[in-house]
Amino acid sequence: MADDNILVGISELSKLYPVGSGIFSQSDVFVHAVSKLNLNIMRGESVGLVGESGCGKTTTGKLLTRLVDPTEGMIELHTEEGVVDIASLRGKDLKRFRRRVQMIFQDPYESMNPRLSIYDTVAEPLDVQGIGTVVEREERVAKLLETVDLAPATSFMFRYPHELSGGQRQRVAIARALVVEPDFVVADEPTSMLDVSVRTGVMHLMQDLAEFLEVTYLYITHDLAVARYMCDKISVMYLGKIVESAETEEVLHNALHPYTKALLSAVPIPDPTMTRAPVEIKGGVSKPINPIPRCRFHERCPIAQKICEDNDHPPLEDKGAGHYVACYLV
Repeated sequence: MADDNILVGISELSKLYPVGSGIFSQSDVFVHAVSKLNLNIMRGESVGLVGESGCGKTTTGKLLTRLVDPTEGMIELHTEEGVVDIASLRGKDLKRFRRRVQMIFQDPYESMNPRLSIYDTVAEPLDVQGIGTVVEREERVAKLLETVDLAPATSFMFRYPHELSGGQRQRVAIARALVVEPDFVVADEPTSMLDVSVRTGVMHLMQDLAEFLEVTYLYITHDLAVARYMCDKISVMYLGKIVESAETEEVLHNALHPYTKALLSAVPIPDPTMTRAPVEIKGGVSKPINPIPRCRFHERCPIAQKICEDNDHPPLEDKGAGHYVACYLV
């Protein structure tokens, strides 16, 4: 796709957390939560960021929404007015940015103030951004609640979070994120805390809203089945690095990186007569504390060779048809 279709451009993005630093001393030991990450998210598409727990997915989402500040790198938001470097925004510029980019959190039980009514929860972003009069806000909130299948809105607006089910709370969280009509939404495993019976409904709702409101998603998940249902592209993350990225079906049917193959081998098959050969990876997830400057997957990789040990982490390279892989051996 052409560069003018890019909505979010991520370049050499890193987030390091110091370990054991004190008031009078600085630590030289860091957790490399996100390390020199590069990714482009095109306008109107849904990108899935998948990987094991602890690989840096949620930290990446928080960096893109500026809930945490990056250690280094650039995050560019392409708007009608021009290109904005998210990492450098401060004050009023940062406040305006909040209207364009929102986040849906994983836990609907913890992401809401229990003392605020549903109306106050959804209307708060409008109040912060100074959008509309009180009457206009009430109309807007009521319309959006009905859009997310909380109807009639009058029966939900003045209830409190503890009076709603988990699925209803997550629909409120979706409404809160979309009420300011953002261009880009980071959804951090929005269905993982929900009962299986309501997950499909929430995912279908998010797809419909993406088309209706022209929203671009970064969908964070560890579930490849959810990523397949929700996303146009999949980027696989391991220890702060993107190791493979391509169209969803291309990744699922033609995985090239050993880690992606291992993830796919762990997905259960609903047919008991079918078997899948396991991919032999070694040990457990490596610690991201001052990692050795080589391939992050080296210690667990079944095909690792000396080139992997003697060189820095491989760059993402196009192996054809927009299928990017970070591996010296594929």
